[in-house]
Amino acid sequence: MTTFYFVRHGQTEWNLEKRFQGAHGDSPLLKSSYEDMAKVAGFLKDKKIGRAFSSPLPRAQKTAQTIVDGLPGDPKLSLHSNIVEVGLGDWEGQKKEVVARDYPEAFDTYQNHLENFEGQGFHGEGYTKAVARFRRFIEQVAADYPDEAVLVVAHGLILTFGMTNLLGVPRDEIRSRLGGLSNTSTTTIQTDDGKHFNLLAWNQTDYLDKAQDASTTI
Repeated sequence: MTTFYFVRHGQTEWNLEKRFQGAHGDSPLLKSSYEDMAKVAGFLKDKKIGRAFSSPLPRAQKTAQTIVDGLPGDPKLSLHSNIVEVGLGDWEGQKKEVVARDYPEAFDTYQNHLENFEGQGFHGEGYTKAVARFRRFIEQVAADYPDEAVLVVAHGLILTFGMTNLLGVPRDEIRSRLGGLSNTSTTTIQTDDGKHFNLLAWNQTDYLDKAQDASTTI
């Protein structure tokens, strides 16, 4: 059985400012995020993590390296482009209120109709392409590490889309069924065969000892 511990990267300046980051945008991690990453490592220290993967974007890579440095056994960390954030095209670097004003139809689709979210109207990547690459990666990791605990550090949207797809959540229920993902949260999912997945915990943040809000949760 492969046990995946999916962690969203630490909070960044753009998270705090409610800006879209996407696959090409990036901003520095807040100093307070490093304390949260240490808490993630504390939470995972007895999980026997044998392997770790991260998106290559700096906010995820730095989060992953900080967590791995705090884990026993020195698990190997590798970067993989298939878990980079969903490409958000023209929205990247823009505040959500500006996107809502300038792209009202596309933003409404993003907020309320994820079943139709395919990047139309803003040169974005969309759900289908993003989920396909995420799932290829996860199925390969499950095949390569059938009896391991694996850490995966990535981003709010790709993790939300990808993990709900693994769990068979319909696209129109993504936001309502399980809720959002907070910075430095952990979601635990297991699989026996790389095809069928069981949720053990979603968006676990109790170890952070602080309330979550709109600046920390996507």
